[in-house]
Amino acid sequence: MKSSFKDIINSDIPVLIDFYADWCGPCKMLAPILKQVKDERGDAVKVVKIDVDKNPSVASKFQVRGVPTMLLFKNGKQLWRQSGVLQKNDIVGVIKSHS
Repeated sequence: MKSSFKDIINSDIPVLIDFYADWCGPCKMLAPILKQVKDERGDAVKVVKIDVDKNPSVASKFQVRGVPTMLLFKNGKQLWRQSGVLQKNDIVGVIKSHS
């Protein structure tokens, strides 16, 4: 069963959305960092990757102009947004501040 984007972000734990593209170099650098974030935070965060080329309507809805762009949601509300590559500790810090 495929969840809708709205269902995914309507969570009481933080949901980190990573808008990426297969052709994007910085996106490839961010992928292992996000895996480390997930490994460290475990069930305290959901990490969802969205390919902007396959999901242009979602990318457009959130005005994603460049990739990678990360958005943090909780209970359906956008709490944070950042474009570009961040280090694991920076991302974990943001998630903790909104947990």
